Parts: sequence; C-alpha cells; structure tokens
Amino acid sequence: MHCLSESDRKDILELARQAVVEAVSARRPLLEIPDKELLAQSCGVFVTLHVNGKLRGCIGVIEPKEKLGVCIARCAASAALEDPRFNPMRPDEIPNLQIEVSLLSPLELIQPEQIEIGKHGLLIEHGVRRGLLLPQVAVEHRLGREQFLKETCHKAGLPPDAWKAPHTRIYGFSCQIVAEKSG
Repeated sequence: MHCLSESDRKDILELARQAVVEAVSARRPLLEIPDKELLAQSCGVFVTLHVNGKLRGCIGVIEPKEKLGVCIARCAASAALEDPRFNPMRPDEIPNLQIEVSLLSPLELIQPEQIEIGKHGLLIEHGVRRGLLLPQVAVEHRLGREQFLKETCHKAGLPPDAWKAPHTRIYGFSCQIVAEKSG
C-alpha cells in the first residue's frame, strides 16, 4: 500500500462512515462502493469505532479476498452491528461516532525480540487458535513487548505464555492508520 494522500484518507473515512450509517439506520449493506484506484487494491483492514471516546466495535480481515473498498464497507457495518462484545449500534450514537481504519501490511514471521511497540501489530497462531492486536493497542494500553505478546495470546484464547511454545507462530505487521479527528 502506497503512502496515502489527503484525498485517499478522506475517501476511506467517507466510505466507512457511509457504510456505518447505512447499516445502523437502514439495516442494509452499502450498495455502491466508489470506483477509485485505491479502493480496488487489496490489503488487510480493520475498522474501529468509538462513540464518545469509548470503543464501540472493531472488525477486520487479515487476508482479504475482496477489494479494499468492499472490505472497508463490510468491516465498518460489521463493527457497528456484529462485534460480539457490544450491542448493535443505535442511530442516536452516530453523531458522536469517530472512525479509525487500519490498513495492514502483509504478515511476516517475527521473533519476539524484533517486536517494536508502536510499529508492529501482532498475530499469534497456535493450532487453530489465532489472536490479533493492532499496533495502537500496545501504545494505548502502555504495554511492553512481553505484555503485548501475552495479551495477543489471551485474544487467541491461549495461555499467556503460549507465545514461547515451539509450535506457536508470531507474525508482525504494520498499519497505515486513517482516523477522524475527535472533537
């Protein structure tokens, strides 16, 4: 994914917002995805929603099978209505909504000592269990490298030290974050 222009950032956020509004207000998916070069590309993406500064939903895809525009719209609607940690978003929450879209670089195997807090997100895989945390999670929660690994294991439903097990795979990735300005 190339460096994003202001226009790219605006297009990404408008698409995500339209998808949330359509999903929450009309309970249907966004039918028209803009035909822009950027949105025709493919990369992993996560859409994070905050209402009044509090997490309200986060859904994404690691290995996309669709164009970026379709993924953003689908993930935005799912974050609003289907994140199992939250009740579906209500229309009255939309005015206080802030959207953050994270575009993921390809996954690369990484050694624990190579992890840079603030730069790397993590995907930990052991058997059929997988857990992913975005780079900004470690920063927001002031996690050190080992705690970040433990929290990612927890997200995967694994014991905290599963990252040390011989058959556990640790992947790192970086993100380009596009976020609405709060306030």
